[in-house]
Amino acid sequence: MSERNKKSGNKKPSRTSGDRGKGFSKSSKKPFVKGEQRFKKAKGDPLPSMSDEVRLNKFIANAGICSRREADVLIESGIVEVNGKIITEMGYKVKPGDEVKYDGSTIQTEKKRYVLLNKPKDFITTMNDEYGRRTVLQLVKNSCKERIYPVGRLDRNTTGVLLFTNDGDLAKKLTHPRYEVKKIYHVEVDRPIDVEQIKALHAGVDLDDGDFVKVDKAEIIPDTRNREVGVEIHSGKNRVVRRMFEAVGYKVTRLDRVKFAGLTKKDLPRGTWRHLTAKEVDFLRMG
Repeated sequence: MSERNKKSGNKKPSRTSGDRGKGFSKSSKKPFVKGEQRFKKAKGDPLPSMSDEVRLNKFIANAGICSRREADVLIESGIVEVNGKIITEMGYKVKPGDEVKYDGSTIQTEKKRYVLLNKPKDFITTMNDEYGRRTVLQLVKNSCKERIYPVGRLDRNTTGVLLFTNDGDLAKKLTHPRYEVKKIYHVEVDRPIDVEQIKALHAGVDLDDGDFVKVDKAEIIPDTRNREVGVEIHSGKNRVVRRMFEAVGYKVTRLDRVKFAGLTKKDLPRGTWRHLTAKEVDFLRMG
């Protein structure tokens, strides 16, 4: 059961700059709405791993044996069996309930899992850390028995939406530059920012490594003394938001990702997780 199911009480949640941003609103005059909503129980069960036929090489790859290309080599070599029959045919499809063996051992398939975390500060996005620092995997360790991985990274001091899955195909899609997956960040800087710097972010800046990048959209959040900015971007470069603001002369003091590929942290308190719904998973696959 999700760790979200704790009673939040009747007290009004305190407002912090790290939790105010929700995203750009199409219907509101204010482009960036402040205030994170109170926690409510959300529905959504993990999905089964396979409901239709799937290519044999993908089946093997999804089981974590090897890549699809390497699976083709295994199939050609004659060491893969389906229901007791050696298969060497490229493009052969496995049906639900089929028994697949590799080198005499049955391949155990995993259910596909999709877990969304509202990441807190001081956790690093890695599987393990040689220095003993806390990792995001510790926060989602009770979400499922399958081994899941973070999709992309958030640095140690960045908070917000972080997706975990064991669906390698979807993870690659969400991180590949070709798909231009949108992210929205709530950014707080060390001093007031003006419209000229916002224009510069739209026009594009050169990062410290020489890469040129620009935001898709950036707007100063009202009533924040020009210290907070809503930023929409599709670039997946390392620490790109912090580096962009550094390029226009500002230091980011708080950074919160409030939206990733259409997923938000609505009703998800900091440090807690939930499973995606079937509808959300379908949306990610179709996007």
